Amino acid sequence: MSLCSFGVEPLSCHAWNKDRTQIALSPNNNIVNIFEKKGKEWVKIHELTEHTERITGIDWAPESNRIVTCASDRNAYVWSLKDEVWKPTLVLVRINRAATCVKWSPLENKFALGSGARLISVCYFEEENDWWLSKHIKKPLRSTILSLDWHPNNILLAAGSADFSCRVFSAYIKDIEDKPGPTAWGTKMPFGELMLEHKDSDGCGWVHSVSFSASGDQLAWVAHSSISVADAAKGKEVTHLTTDYLPLLSVLFVGPTEIVAAGHDCCPFQYTYKGPGALEFVKKLDMPKQSSKTTTSAMQHFRNLDKKATEEDSTKLDTLHQNSITQLCIVSGDKAKVEKYSSVGLDGAMVIWEFKQWGRDVELPALDSGTDCGEFEDDSFLSVQGKLGSF
Repeated sequence: MSLCSFGVEPLSCHAWNKDRTQIALSPNNNIVNIFEKKGKEWVKIHELTEHTERITGIDWAPESNRIVTCASDRNAYVWSLKDEVWKPTLVLVRINRAATCVKWSPLENKFALGSGARLISVCYFEEENDWWLSKHIKKPLRSTILSLDWHPNNILLAAGSADFSCRVFSAYIKDIEDKPGPTAWGTKMPFGELMLEHKDSDGCGWVHSVSFSASGDQLAWVAHSSISVADAAKGKEVTHLTTDYLPLLSVLFVGPTEIVAAGHDCCPFQYTYKGPGALEFVKKLDMPKQSSKTTTSAMQHFRNLDKKATEEDSTKLDTLHQNSITQLCIVSGDKAKVEKYSSVGLDGAMVIWEFKQWGRDVELPALDSGTDCGEFEDDSFLSVQGKLGSF
């Protein structure tokens, strides 16, 4: 695994190119920075500056090499690389509130955009007029859309919102694609058809993230105090698991039955789903770092007790991320078998994790954030802390 710091500003979202040599991320402002891996450093090579408000979503289409971005300025842009320069194209999303999230479809012929306008814009390119149009899914949405994910069939779209609900819609657009066949979620799929609606009766909070499995038959989502899975192959039965941790903000299927979720606890957690009623917590995936304790004088000991009500003179967490994790992305593999995935957080760091079934617990060597680059190996993994490339 590797940890790279991109400064002190929070990282709100990120996306990878096809070969994972470049990463697009936003430091919680109106700019998208594109970094390229050169040796052990990440060097900034492009800056996308068309938005006027904070970037809320980035997605990078691997095959067409197009980037879509959305922001609080109520706009979305599709970026294309021409002559080594990223050129933006404005999308007619037709919303009157901030855009909150965006996601390319698997075939990259359309993308979905969530917003605070209580609707989902499904956007597609109309070749006749040479522009990006949108169709709206409105009912029965009652609040801000917080997360989106596409079914592998390129038709169904999952959405999590601030009205405590997770829904699955049909996003079939007859102008650009063939009529879809039946799925476990349903057979009739005209545009906007509601295939699943689940509202948490316990009021567990906003649905922060959603993720389809590789087969598309299962859908996982995380709310303030729970993680849930709906199984279309089992009559759309929903299984809940209330967690003892702080709210989770991102969820990702990393195998047919394995799920990784992360959020305000600053580290990823592994869950497993083996069928209705069988959703279980497995383990914490970020082991405590080794810390070298120094001897403290009696005077310093009592000063710490007086000023901080603690005997320790350290504010560092025992996790790689020192603040909340905002997003998880696949780096290597696919949802059927993820080998590596990345996380970004409010601490300005990006961590690449290897997903393995460890035979034993492994402790992470301590990482000193003040150093430029440190390398070390043990019998389990290689850990590298990269330094920020020159601007």
